[in-house]
Amino acid sequence: MSRVLALDIGTVRIGAAVSDSLGIIAQGLGVWNAENDQWRKDFDEAVRKYDPKIVVVGLPLRTDGKTSEAASRVSGIVENLRNEYPGIEFVFQDERFTTVIAQQVMIEADTSRRKRRKNVDKVAAVIILQDWLESHR
Repeated sequence: MSRVLALDIGTVRIGAAVSDSLGIIAQGLGVWNAENDQWRKDFDEAVRKYDPKIVVVGLPLRTDGKTSEAASRVSGIVENLRNEYPGIEFVFQDERFTTVIAQQVMIEADTSRRKRRKNVDKVAAVIILQDWLESHR
């Protein structure tokens, strides 16, 4: 299995994660600034480095499962990425509560508030990817 990338796309930051080459374990790649186009360069670099066939993108649905404004925005970004990277399959993964879970994991690990704020999106991307990997074994 080739590596799988994951993105947690927010309005301020984008968390990124990658699987191991066996597709078993997700690990954090980083947090990219979503407020400018630098994140696209970071994404392109990750694509070149890991050569993923699949990118899992967290879809921020409402708690009732309906599409939110944020989900529509993320869908638009993914549509652009599909056009730019035709050899990669982009799939959505429900990301409801992943940020809350990521915060809780870091609190339990006694991570400082500053580090939590800085890394929550990366940890959320890891959770999104790990959930997807486990559901596709």
